[in-house]
Amino acid sequence: MKKLVLFLAVVIGINVAYGANAAKNTEYKLKSPDGKIEITISVGDEVVYSVKHDNTTIINDSPISMELGDGTILGLKGSVKNIKTNSVNDVINANFYKKSKVENNYNELIINFSKNYSLTFRAFDDGVAYRFSTKFKKPIIIRKENVNYCFDDDYVAYIPYVNARKGEGDFLTQQFFTSFESQYTIDSISKMDVERIAFTPLLICLKDGKKAVIVESDLEDYPGTFFRKGEGNSLEAVQATYPKVEEQGGHNMLQMVVKERENYIAKVNGTRDFPWRAIVISENDAQLMNSDMVYKLASPSRVKDVSWIKPGKVAWDWWNNWNIWGKDVDFKAGINNDTYKYYIDFASKNGIEYVILDEGWAVNKQADLFQVVTEINLEELVAYANERNVGLVLWAGYYAIDCDMEHVCKHYSEMGIKGFKVDFMDRDDQKVVDFYYRMAAMAAKYHLFVDFHGAYKPTGLSRTYPNVLNFEGVYGLEQSKWDDDLHQVDYECMVPYIRMVAGNLDYTQGAMDNATKHHFRAIYTNPMSQGTRCHQLAEYVIFESPFNMMCDSPTKYMQNQECTQLIASIPTVWDETIALDGKLGEYAVIARRSGDVWYIGAITNWEAREIDIDLSRLGVECHRRTTYLDGVNANKNAEDYAVYFEINTESVSTAKVKLASGGGAVIIIN
Repeated sequence: MKKLVLFLAVVIGINVAYGANAAKNTEYKLKSPDGKIEITISVGDEVVYSVKHDNTTIINDSPISMELGDGTILGLKGSVKNIKTNSVNDVINANFYKKSKVENNYNELIINFSKNYSLTFRAFDDGVAYRFSTKFKKPIIIRKENVNYCFDDDYVAYIPYVNARKGEGDFLTQQFFTSFESQYTIDSISKMDVERIAFTPLLICLKDGKKAVIVESDLEDYPGTFFRKGEGNSLEAVQATYPKVEEQGGHNMLQMVVKERENYIAKVNGTRDFPWRAIVISENDAQLMNSDMVYKLASPSRVKDVSWIKPGKVAWDWWNNWNIWGKDVDFKAGINNDTYKYYIDFASKNGIEYVILDEGWAVNKQADLFQVVTEINLEELVAYANERNVGLVLWAGYYAIDCDMEHVCKHYSEMGIKGFKVDFMDRDDQKVVDFYYRMAAMAAKYHLFVDFHGAYKPTGLSRTYPNVLNFEGVYGLEQSKWDDDLHQVDYECMVPYIRMVAGNLDYTQGAMDNATKHHFRAIYTNPMSQGTRCHQLAEYVIFESPFNMMCDSPTKYMQNQECTQLIASIPTVWDETIALDGKLGEYAVIARRSGDVWYIGAITNWEAREIDIDLSRLGVECHRRTTYLDGVNANKNAEDYAVYFEINTESVSTAKVKLASGGGAVIIIN
């Protein structure tokens, strides 16, 4: 009842303001269900909005508009036709997510303008969102969408600048060709590089210890949004313009490279909803690790029957360079049937659901997925894997699959392949975003799941098409193969607070060769990870990944069977998630429940620390506990770890955990 009364008070305030239409600007106010967040929208010559959380300014007056191809600008000198309000408090039944039930509680204001468009605002307890909608009879061209976030001070930001790839056009245009893999530059807004753009999620450190993370959701048939420094303490949107001329090229001729672009960002149906512009707001850092904003704002599932979708772990070949050895390896390891049968046997013996055939199974530089190398007999491998209850997944460059999408999906589905890892899109203009949706729909039609690698950040597609199990869009463990200047342990303690706010990630953890800060070396053919063994183990709890890679060699996993059994046993989807503790860039502690079993993961940066983990929030009384901890010598030998078993016959409210430099811990409670 309290929330209902609060919302009615807001509605009355809106109606009073709306009745004062003679004023130059009309103000509308919308509050979150808990009353802490307030959005103020001013409509006059332009539409401007601001956001407060209690007494903290989150967003200063920021203009909103959308410029069409005919010169019309939605949001300028708009005449309000009417307003509508709504209050929602329901539960979303989630598929293959970090929780099975997602609370969806918000207050909503829809401003309908006389020129066939509207603006919808939503206030949640942990953030705000808005979107344009149009109702034109004919298709329209979007020249630009004006998205601004103006701040009241020169705040510190965590900025994932684009690492541009060499291409055509000026420097700005070149930045639209990117793999969306960057570490964070930590700097004040005023010191941002005006020539560079950054992708989202992007985090701002506000007053009172609060944080704001900029995200977007429901990105369908529309380009993604980058940001660069605007006037004063502001960020302004930049979106890739529509490709005019493309040619096959890029990595191994598996990409379409834009040679010339139009002067607009999208051409769309006249009647549609546009993507949500959202800000996730936290009072403390740990709250960010439990955000559902992007998932809640996404379109509901379009896949009616999801029973055939089976998340799980996958033995991966590429990171470990097909590097198997030993008395039972009496063949030359590489891209051939003998090697993949070895991977399949390993997966089968350890209860690992999938084996992936990464780049190399199809003839190089042909962009033809029906040209299989002579060393591979896929039909034989599928039959071999089926007999051992292991599914096979194929890697594909995006152009190779796009040029004959239905034929490829139908053929390999009928052969028995379970899914595709689709790579090297490296763009998020409207044309490539459309590929994601077409690929998701076509794969679902033929009961195939998808892992998008070389991908932009998730924007809710996994809710709309639950067969999309993963996205990359992260500076993942593969970087350790070639980057000697890696700061991976620090970065991994930022990911749960920034990148993971957008959704799941194909981080590809699981290294069995682990290095301290001073011992790490980038070795392409025999890679290692930074941080301790337990740090790697804990990432299977910390990072959200329904289709979760085991990056290292079967030989190394068999030499470390205890760790392998743990990794294989950790679920990849969850019934419940609770962010227990953490501080951005320093450490993270997350608890996840599957059935009656709780899994707790903890990771730290290069600072060793001792933490008290609050177990009382899990609601567990008597329990058995298995704990994987950094060994006493882990600061010297990062592979050192210890396992402890205990049975608690009385309620235990805390667990004291010591984390080595770059360390981690896993606690299992049942």
